[in-house]
Amino acid sequence: MKACGLVVEYNPFHNGHVLHARKSREKTGADIVVAVMSGPFLQRGEPALVSKWTRAAMALQGGIDLVIELPYAFATQKAEIFAKGSISLLEYLGCDSFCFGSEDGRIEPFITANNVISDQSAAFDAAVKSAMDAGNSYPASAAQAYQAIIKNEGALDLTKPNNILGKEYVSAALTNGFSIRPYTIKRVAAGYHDTDLSNDSIASATGIRKAIHEEQGKSLDSVSSYIPKPTRIGLEQYLSSYRSLHDWEMYWPLLKYRILSSSLSELAAVYEIEEGIEHRIQQMAKTAATFSQFMTALKTKRYTWTRLQRMCVHILTHTSKEQMANTHLPAYIRLLGMNNKGREYLHTVKKDLPLPLISKLSAFQKQDIEMDIRAAQVYALGLSESDQASLMKREYAAPIITK
Repeated sequence: MKACGLVVEYNPFHNGHVLHARKSREKTGADIVVAVMSGPFLQRGEPALVSKWTRAAMALQGGIDLVIELPYAFATQKAEIFAKGSISLLEYLGCDSFCFGSEDGRIEPFITANNVISDQSAAFDAAVKSAMDAGNSYPASAAQAYQAIIKNEGALDLTKPNNILGKEYVSAALTNGFSIRPYTIKRVAAGYHDTDLSNDSIASATGIRKAIHEEQGKSLDSVSSYIPKPTRIGLEQYLSSYRSLHDWEMYWPLLKYRILSSSLSELAAVYEIEEGIEHRIQQMAKTAATFSQFMTALKTKRYTWTRLQRMCVHILTHTSKEQMANTHLPAYIRLLGMNNKGREYLHTVKKDLPLPLISKLSAFQKQDIEMDIRAAQVYALGLSESDQASLMKREYAAPIITK
């Protein structure tokens, strides 16, 4: 069986994701589509709207055949490490190809970008450092550096979020000597950060989440035309079961406690906290009444909102530099869900998998997965006491299977 891999978050699964899965299957000629999906906390440093189990179920009902989890150590990282963990898992699962959505829509500029940056790494790194020394964020500095090196009007635009991730996906495959082949399709209608719901059926996940939060989860009518019916049902069932959808504000009391009860040296030991920003974090936390107020006060030109949110995730989950330093590549494959085609594919590749396959957490108690368990426990703390226990119980159950 021929498999195509997708790197996803499905926060939540929407009509654009249905289109992505269908077009990826068509473009690569794949028999099945495998999604490697972030768990409770996401690449932009946010808690997922609903649990990974609910998002996996949405995906399986929306055209995905097999869903595995991207471990916390890669899911909450900058683009390079996020991509390396994701593409590695798809390679280990025997996927023939992977396909990502991009603003460009052509694979050749991504391959060119990888080759140019690799061949001129010293010049690229120097240009990035110069731009960052001028006070720019890393993404802006990298985009400036690439444009300066290639001097080509048709070059890949590395200021665009999906192009940034796509370049790292391609680099992960090419620089590690993987056999998995890259493809891309052009992102249609809504952009990655678009917050408006203007198109008839396609909107960004950002826009959908914004509309849901504005309605405080009381009604999903405003987003119904942008999400498949199973997604709406899944969101409604989650609200019925847990009485809340997740966002940063529900974790603010926990985060504020962690910040103010930690010494500056303890904060400095947290992953991604550098250059003395722990002083600013603690100072701004003292007077902020909400997470939004805290982030607005904390934001500087040098640090992107996303990077600051990732720092907050690592503070919340008590993830240290030392722990992350010991994580280079995924050490296991965690199965979240599958349909019959996915189960058939797993049966054919299982004996050749280079990593242990975890289908039930209670049967795999190793230190490698400690960060994932801790992240799941912290994620559950946003809910009421009784609901916390219910969500954590799900963590140890068997994966989802749909017919």
